[in-house]
Amino acid sequence: MINALLKKRSVQIVGVILAVSLVIAILLFTTKPKDYPPSTAGAPALITVSNGESGTAIAQDLASKSVVLKASTLIVKIIASKTAVGIAPGIHRIDTHIPSDLAITELLDQKRIVDSINVLPGSTESDVLKLLHGASSLKQDDQLSAITPIFPNANNSLEGQIAPEQYSFQPGTTTGQALSTMVKSFSSEISQTKIQLGYQNYQPYQLLIVASLLQIEADPSDYSKAARVIYNRLQIGMPLQLNSTVQYAAGLRGQIGLSTAATNILSPYNTYLHTGLPPTPISNPSLPAIVGALNPASGNWLYFITVKPHDTRFTDSYPTFQKWFVLYNTNVAAGDFK
Repeated sequence: MINALLKKRSVQIVGVILAVSLVIAILLFTTKPKDYPPSTAGAPALITVSNGESGTAIAQDLASKSVVLKASTLIVKIIASKTAVGIAPGIHRIDTHIPSDLAITELLDQKRIVDSINVLPGSTESDVLKLLHGASSLKQDDQLSAITPIFPNANNSLEGQIAPEQYSFQPGTTTGQALSTMVKSFSSEISQTKIQLGYQNYQPYQLLIVASLLQIEADPSDYSKAARVIYNRLQIGMPLQLNSTVQYAAGLRGQIGLSTAATNILSPYNTYLHTGLPPTPISNPSLPAIVGALNPASGNWLYFITVKPHDTRFTDSYPTFQKWFVLYNTNVAAGDFK
């Protein structure tokens, strides 16, 4: 009797195990994979990432072009990634049939961006035009001068109104269309600030000029303090005496020092000879530089000087400034600025 019961129970256990195994097998064979396996990469696809495009939209595009198997899997990976925010706008050449982690890695690879044009903070309109003329993927046209600046000005200049970022354009895009996109990107960027409201008695365009000066003259950590020096000098009618404006006018950008002769050149950009701001921005400022112009630090400083890289000092005392100027020359001679 006992043996019969044991045999019956054994049969039941075996039956349960077989049933469970069958269920597992069915799940294994019927559950759809959520990602492509490694080492299955196919021919690359061109993926266009727009400025400000959401991770969800990027994931859906990649799934539709068989780069990744499921958009939902890539979305989860993008949310969990600490680096995915660095995916740049442009046309990316991405392998197909790859795991989501690898897709993110390839999207972050700057070398996979097709014919990218990198507009750096501190660049000028002239620098950008050279980049556009040298881009093989762009169709050259004569519409560059027809682009309307966001901030109207007497010179109808786009200086300072081209957003510093990395761009990539579809083949056949004209240089005029590309430049227009860059100016529109600037408009979108400044919408994040309050520059349109002005600051004290300064109009938006004047603030943009200040931001362009900060971009060249100061480290990002010192933007607000350098802005205060500029405003303090403007308030009392003191010339700004900024090397950067003279270098801009004389085509001497990038030089460390400035000769006495250069400070006497006849130009409205010579802030040694003229009080007030230069007539236009002297560079395309970054967003932090614009924010710095809008939010000057509190202080009575009238002078600042970078005595060595990343060591900028501020004072309201001319004798102190002179001592620091001697230190600056010593450090230049020692090669600290190379």
